Amino acid sequence: MAGVVTLSDIRAARERIAGKIVPTPVVPSIALSEHVGVPVHLKLEHRQTTGSFKLRGASNAVASLGREEKARGVVAASTGNHGRALAYAARLEGLRAVICMSKLVPANKVEEIRRLGAEIRIVGGSQDDAQVEVDRLVAKEGLVMVPPFDHPAVIAGQGTLGLEMVEAVPDMAAVLVPLSGGGLAAGIAAAVQGVKPGTKIIGVSMERGAAMKASLDAGMPVQVQEVPTLADSLGGGIGLDNRWTFAMCRGLLDEVVLLSEDEIAAGIAHAYRQEREIVEGAGAVGIAALLSGKAKVDGPAVLVLSGRNIDMDRHRDIVCGKWDRQEGGERHSEHGEMQP
Repeated sequence: MAGVVTLSDIRAARERIAGKIVPTPVVPSIALSEHVGVPVHLKLEHRQTTGSFKLRGASNAVASLGREEKARGVVAASTGNHGRALAYAARLEGLRAVICMSKLVPANKVEEIRRLGAEIRIVGGSQDDAQVEVDRLVAKEGLVMVPPFDHPAVIAGQGTLGLEMVEAVPDMAAVLVPLSGGGLAAGIAAAVQGVKPGTKIIGVSMERGAAMKASLDAGMPVQVQEVPTLADSLGGGIGLDNRWTFAMCRGLLDEVVLLSEDEIAAGIAHAYRQEREIVEGAGAVGIAALLSGKAKVDGPAVLVLSGRNIDMDRHRDIVCGKWDRQEGGERHSEHGEMQP
């Protein structure tokens, strides 16, 4: 049975995580406003403490655990940002944390999770493979699973972003939100539609392995091959037994836009050159959707810049136009050898 996170759940989450996260600013984008002809604002969530929105959901989930559950410790599969957020939230509470990731997760994200004191497991070539290890640890060691998206406390935590956005831009007509497993999109959509019904909610993902879009098209959760992409944080499946985010995204999203690697790179470059912000691929997809013309807005719009945890050598190559389009953003060294 699919569940739904409500506006009251999101408001309760906001109270629960107060002091554990930073309410991030919303600022106007002059360049994007001129480009599309309506006011465009940027929700600077990449400035969150751990560099992405994931801290909201992880903090709410950890704060919602009982004493016995906290004593057992937490575990999760991650493409990087959720793992970093959960490691941070667990360290604040003095809990054991184990983060399982695939070999596709960038090294800079893995190292940051390790620095926060979490135990690392690198398993297989996809988030689905990493989830197998999570299930094993839950069964063998009794750890409590905190999923990266398909969990009511995680969705409610991410939804607190939507409350801040409506308060900052009360007349907004559209929201562009990065779409992967759907925790962020579902939470924001529930919050925004709960406070300001009729607001257009646009999910934005990449053409390479967009599992939620494929699932929405199929009418049920489906598996999609996970491949390298500049928007690495948007990789991974939604789970064939998805209980929360698929139904919420199906009911709350007005449309889903898919972007090419070139378009995502253009979004990253625009964020740096025009907005003076460093964002990772997933954080740049809203910008990219407007620049490409794939997303249409006819009133004030708010874009979520969801994360900044990009390898800075890769960022330099993207801004300088030196990344490899055939390999999802892998880059060449000075000697011409491919580097992940």
